[in-house]
Amino acid sequence: MLFSRKLLPWPCPRQSQAQALLCRPFSAFYPTNPDDDDPPFTRIPKTPPRASAPAPPPPKPKDQPAKISPDEPAHSDLPFDFRYSYSETDPTWRPIGFREPTRFSPFGPGRLDRPWDGVVAAAVRAEGNREDVCGGPSRRDEVLGEALSEAEVAELVERYRHSDCSRQINLGKDGVTHNMLDDIHNHWRRAEAVRIKCLGVATLDMDNICFHLEDKTGGRIIYRSINILILYRGRNYDPKQRPVIPLMLWKPLAPIYPKVVQNVAEGLTFEETKEMRNKGLHSPPLMKLTRNGVYVNVVDKVREAFKTLEVVRLDCSHCGTSDCKKIGVKLRVCCNFLMLSMN
Repeated sequence: MLFSRKLLPWPCPRQSQAQALLCRPFSAFYPTNPDDDDPPFTRIPKTPPRASAPAPPPPKPKDQPAKISPDEPAHSDLPFDFRYSYSETDPTWRPIGFREPTRFSPFGPGRLDRPWDGVVAAAVRAEGNREDVCGGPSRRDEVLGEALSEAEVAELVERYRHSDCSRQINLGKDGVTHNMLDDIHNHWRRAEAVRIKCLGVATLDMDNICFHLEDKTGGRIIYRSINILILYRGRNYDPKQRPVIPLMLWKPLAPIYPKVVQNVAEGLTFEETKEMRNKGLHSPPLMKLTRNGVYVNVVDKVREAFKTLEVVRLDCSHCGTSDCKKIGVKLRVCCNFLMLSMN
């Protein structure tokens, strides 16, 4: 018997309850409503797609290494010779030797258009005197302007004389140095005056310090009390027209000068020098000087002691050897006496 080619409706066998649960899809066990989720099994929400990352910034150009010698040497119109210390050196004294080659300029190789001779960097002298070349007192008076009244001076003094003043420069045993001039002009950019505190050997001659500060900076001393100075810049001072001051990159070694204490004092024989030296060593000291102290009254006391004494002794045991030499030289110049010993 031939049958037609069509499927016969065969009945499906019944499935058990367990088999029906296994055949259900996995998503059927979780509720479709997100509010019905059980907190311990809450689904992690899908994060939105990240935006495209911004383009990285262009690389910075590499810094070029600093040149040891600039393309052109610096030029300054200041009329005086550049030296390390202006108040503690005498231009009339020439050294007898040097501790370093004179070809090494402290301003750096090729950084200044003035030659260095081991002591100073001499300025280019033009025809005519100094007043005609740099403007002289007329230029300085123009910057200072009209003289300050007593009320204006009192206001500036009250503002800058206190020890907590932020516009302060410390002046040490080297006196008025070259780089200090640049520091003063830097303070004058934002302040009318600057407070200067003096310590050390330089305080033996405060008049010399005041002269060089006014002469080299063009300012004016409006206050002086023991070792405290206030330097005023002037009414018409313009920071944009400040002079060019090339900086010294290192402190040059001090040249070699003749001995301060000679074996035989000038005008005395060897026996007389020895007798006077022993007399001074066994005499009580007039004063005891400390390191980096204030020596404002030393010269007056030594001059007063010479009216009654032939030999005066100063106790400098707490000062360094270099300070003792500088003290002896300054006292010899100020008091016009001979230095017999240094111990």
